[in-house]
Amino acid sequence: MTVTSRWIDIPADGGSFQGYLALPKTGRGPAVIIVQEIFGVNSHIRSVADQYAADGYVALAPDVFWRTQPRVELGYEGADREKALELLQKTDVNLSVADVGAAAKALRALPEVHGKVAAIGYCFGGRLAYLAAAQGTIDAGVAYYGGGIQTQLDQAEKIKVPMLFHYGELDAHIPVSAVGEVRERFAGRNDAEVFVYPNADHGFNCGDRASYNAHASALAHGRTLTFLGEHM
Repeated sequence: MTVTSRWIDIPADGGSFQGYLALPKTGRGPAVIIVQEIFGVNSHIRSVADQYAADGYVALAPDVFWRTQPRVELGYEGADREKALELLQKTDVNLSVADVGAAAKALRALPEVHGKVAAIGYCFGGRLAYLAAAQGTIDAGVAYYGGGIQTQLDQAEKIKVPMLFHYGELDAHIPVSAVGEVRERFAGRNDAEVFVYPNADHGFNCGDRASYNAHASALAHGRTLTFLGEHM
């Protein structure tokens, strides 16, 4: 990939925090916020940002755990997983949603960004992308296996921007009934789509997880690029 990257400071309520910024070969373009899982802006999330930069987007992965443990990087098993769950418990979701909005504002101020700003979130980040869409701070939202969205469908009526949802059929954290609730709530909107991937589990997009599913990952990525191309 011909991608250049750096960490930048993002102004926010209560101070400032950092984000990993990846630029496309052209140096400029529309922007995407890559919203982390509960494992920090780790090597996987940075690789996702690099991937979208290679696709032509200015990609920013904000550190949403900065108030508790800045720049934490965790793996997916054992003590790292326990640490990730602990950090999640200490995280104020409303402040994290505001941080996604702050990342969008920071992107819009960059000379490299022209066009709209979307958020693509994974797991916890998927919920944050959904809630940021409800806040109106982004121009489009993509939620990969966003945990808890089905419990906050009262926010759906506030969402005026295009939305895309990806779910794994085998995801024990988000049962098929929950996906059905999301699908029903967004039914009738021509700018919202819900996809369920057969034989795919929670975290199917992450190559560092045992649940990685290459076929589902590639299919979801292609659909996301099509969605961004249509709405950005």
